[in-house]
Amino acid sequence: MLKEFKEFMARGNVVDLAIGVVMGTAFTAIVNSIVKDLITPFIGVIMGNIDLSGYKLVLAGATFGIGNFINAVISFLVISLVLFLIVKVTSRFKKLEESAVDALKPSQEEVLLTEIRDLLKNK
Repeated sequence: MLKEFKEFMARGNVVDLAIGVVMGTAFTAIVNSIVKDLITPFIGVIMGNIDLSGYKLVLAGATFGIGNFINAVISFLVISLVLFLIVKVTSRFKKLEESAVDALKPSQEEVLLTEIRDLLKNK
């Protein structure tokens, strides 16, 4: 059983998954800080420091925290927007990197001309 456990842990997928979870946790802290410390105060200034967490709806003795739900939805939308912008910027950098690599590759014409040159040189 110990041997099987070692084989399981030695698989690349398990290590990749563990790294992904750790990176995701660290990334969550960054995104939460961006939302809590940068974006939410900015939205509060724009909206006049409205706090929705106090809004409640009471029906038949049951209390529904509508304000907390609205805050959670707003937080979700802000986090989604921040993640979208991060992915968009990252994709732009990847495209720039790929275009730089493609610029270094010879064109099809250059490849054919090089082949012709080499064939003529070998005659």
